[in-house]
Amino acid sequence: MIGRLRGRVDAIGEGHLIVDVHGVGYEVQASARTLRSLTLGDEVTLSIETQVREDAIRLFGFTSEVERAWFRLLQSVQGVGSKVALGILGTLSTQDLANAIALGNWAAIEQAPGVGKKLAQRVVAELREKAPQLSISSVNVPPPRPGNGQSWAATPPENNAAAEAISALTNLGYQPQQAAAAIASAMGELGETADVAQLIKRGLKELAK
Repeated sequence: MIGRLRGRVDAIGEGHLIVDVHGVGYEVQASARTLRSLTLGDEVTLSIETQVREDAIRLFGFTSEVERAWFRLLQSVQGVGSKVALGILGTLSTQDLANAIALGNWAAIEQAPGVGKKLAQRVVAELREKAPQLSISSVNVPPPRPGNGQSWAATPPENNAAAEAISALTNLGYQPQQAAAAIASAMGELGETADVAQLIKRGLKELAK
């Protein structure tokens, strides 16, 4: 199986590109987002998902391992094949997709070609519990909102990792009570020395139960 290709972009078509690797041209299917980021003649390294069928071997290319992991996971949802999965990844970045799932924003996923309301809702419902690790690696964690006259540049209080983690989960759409309970549980397991990223990661796992 081919897991990675490194070569020169020899051609860009509708839904695919040709990667020249030492004189051999590999046809690779890719999302519209990936194709827009490429230029003819560029050196490129793509993570490859190989699908073998009776009548063909198809290569799908991605600019990161996270994107390839989302491609695989999306296809675990009934009704999502490779074409629809590429359509979703072409419409939403992995960060936007993680945000949409975390916030239950199925309407954002519905914007992808070939995705209707019911399928978008199914993607959110199924992957919100199945993909906490991918959400952590993809999602942009917003900084805590300032309040009570505190400026963005104000010096944070000592040991404020829990407060920042709770604020981040709240900004992702969770209720403050849910976020606080999840981070309290995370601190109980990880200890008071855990940093913000560790607490958010464990907190999301708790919320996904």
